Amino acid sequence: MGATLRDGAAGLWQVCKFAVADAWWINGTRVQVRPDATIRVASGAPGGRSIHLDLQDVDRPVAFALPLAPRQFEPLYTFDPQSLASMEAVLKAFEGWMSPMIAQFALASSIFDQESVLGSASHHVTANGVLIAVVNMRGDCGVLPTATIADFEHAMWQRLPATGVPVPEHFARSSLTALMWQFAMRTLRDVLPKRYYIEPIYFRRPPRLSQRLLTDAHLLLMRELAGAPTNFKTLQQSTGLGEAALARDLAALYFVGAITTNAKRAAAGSMARQPQDADSGISQNHSIPFTGPDSMPPSHRLRKDVAAADLTAPAPLRPN
Repeated sequence: MGATLRDGAAGLWQVCKFAVADAWWINGTRVQVRPDATIRVASGAPGGRSIHLDLQDVDRPVAFALPLAPRQFEPLYTFDPQSLASMEAVLKAFEGWMSPMIAQFALASSIFDQESVLGSASHHVTANGVLIAVVNMRGDCGVLPTATIADFEHAMWQRLPATGVPVPEHFARSSLTALMWQFAMRTLRDVLPKRYYIEPIYFRRPPRLSQRLLTDAHLLLMRELAGAPTNFKTLQQSTGLGEAALARDLAALYFVGAITTNAKRAAAGSMARQPQDADSGISQNHSIPFTGPDSMPPSHRLRKDVAAADLTAPAPLRPN
């Protein structure tokens, strides 16, 4: 199936690791339905681990390749792995299912492009006279689920009062923090501010996000920075992350205010071993006002004993 996708069925889709995929294709011959209505999917590799899923809790579209081993199993999406048309039809259905996520990405990309003029106000965004987004630069955002990147290219932004702007019920809603996190993790653009490549980087506070959005790399970076500020090159060496991956993960942490290049905004624990030249060259150009990464006072300051005892994350994280 992967080879067929790479040969042209996928369109904008890409094959990636199971854990980070936006949608799943599962070999139906390896499925076993358990008594509790969950499913077990046997590994395709000798000695590999099986996967246990409760489809009621899965937050992404799932399709099963025919034939299906369980006779009474009737999933929402199935496809014939020998038919290109069948696979393309499933991907098209997936795109419809994921249209709100695509619209949110388009909105986040537009916010990033215009952040220098948006300030902290709220905005109505219209395209051809139709409201496609409501943006509160200090709170929640909503976007028309069918909006596309093309809709935002020539959209009109109308500044509104800073608070109290309602979001239509049929819009896909998200906090601005989560919106920009997903953008940073998905975009192919380098959105990490240039100063983060050359200046000391400090830990500020844990991300105000669901734990399930954080990867092992984010936890590792926060752990490193909570111990002591460091720079981009040293982080590469200590974490083993490639330059592009490190820039992406740092950008996501930056957008949610978890890191800073301003020593005065750093969490107490990360200041313990501050480099002697940390105050020289610290940028005072605080961009990205919507999440306030470098401009808001730090919260959840670390106690040294807590940071030392916690070997997973430098401070309590939000539950899933």
